[in-house]
Amino acid sequence: MKPHTRDKVCSCEVCGKTFTKQSGVKSHMRTHTGEKPYSCEVCGKAFTQKSNADTHMRTHTGEKPYSCEVCGKTFTEKSSVTKHMRTHTGEKPCSCKVCGKTFSSQSAVNTHMRTHTGEKPFSCEVCGKAFTQHSSIIKHMRTHTGEKPCSCKICGKTFASQSAVKSHMRTHTGEKPYSCEVCGKAFTHHSNVTEHMRTHTGEKPFSCEVCGKAFTHHSSVTQHMRSHTGEKPCKYL
Repeated sequence: MKPHTRDKVCSCEVCGKTFTKQSGVKSHMRTHTGEKPYSCEVCGKAFTQKSNADTHMRTHTGEKPYSCEVCGKTFTEKSSVTKHMRTHTGEKPCSCKVCGKTFSSQSAVNTHMRTHTGEKPFSCEVCGKAFTQHSSIIKHMRTHTGEKPCSCKICGKTFASQSAVKSHMRTHTGEKPYSCEVCGKAFTHHSNVTEHMRTHTGEKPFSCEVCGKAFTHHSSVTQHMRSHTGEKPCKYL
């Protein structure tokens, strides 16, 4: 029998990474040189490998040849199916090196890292407010446009985001997942717990600009201001 040849016989002269074929080295070298010889015929975006250009084209054609065997959701890349499957299995193989929190993908770790670094690379073109995720800008823009594409299946009320619908659903189900650690009182929103805690701590972070009187809620300041302006918004017939 002929002896087996080594699995990886070709190596990169720059970083030493090894490959089974010289063509693999040639393709890899582009990560060092920055060369991107393959470009999209539609938008002109360039890539280091032809396979990446082919995958990118699906964003224009809408083709999604890979599907999840569990729920049937389709994807443009096979790797996306692998990541998606973790939503069914609960697997979280990627972890944050700072706090140890685990995630289903490395991209999720990269996004999470911004909570440690404070980096906010995405900003609103209207008001300049910055965000850690691009998806957050899309949701934020609806505060400017007034768009409310998500609706409650029970009452039809519309919201700017699906998370707002989820929170609203608790008014129908009666679910109160957030509770006070001091007295145990339960609430539908986490923000309500934060406000409620002030009844225990005595904290009054909102104050009147006229007389300096402090309040636990911002709405209380608005109501109090009427004692200075004389405004009477409510009329009873």
